[in-house]
Amino acid sequence: MFEKFTERARKVMSLARQEAQRLNSEFIGTEHILLGIIQEGGGVAAKVLKNLNVDLKRIRQEIERLISPATSPTVTLGQLPFSPRAKRVIELAGEAATQLGHDVIGTEHLLLGLLKENEGI
Repeated sequence: MFEKFTERARKVMSLARQEAQRLNSEFIGTEHILLGIIQEGGGVAAKVLKNLNVDLKRIRQEIERLISPATSPTVTLGQLPFSPRAKRVIELAGEAATQLGHDVIGTEHLLLGLLKENEGI
């Protein structure tokens, strides 16, 4: 699924999974992808957000406040599934990369996918 992703974009998705697990979520959602972008910190997407003076620490705190962790841990065997919106973000990221003439999907494309999806966090 992630063979066209750059190393940083793969890292974002791995961090998104870790965030979902940390917050005891039953799925990986758009909020977890954004948290992954913030936590990765060195990709184009994080740099764009920083250049726009977005307070990444505050965004992280707000997301965590909005999705407050489940009180009881979720037991998952294997991989967490992606929410329908997160799947759509991945599709939109691929479309953005193609439209920009890029052969790979980077963190910037994931950010564009999040912005285009506009229904998630």
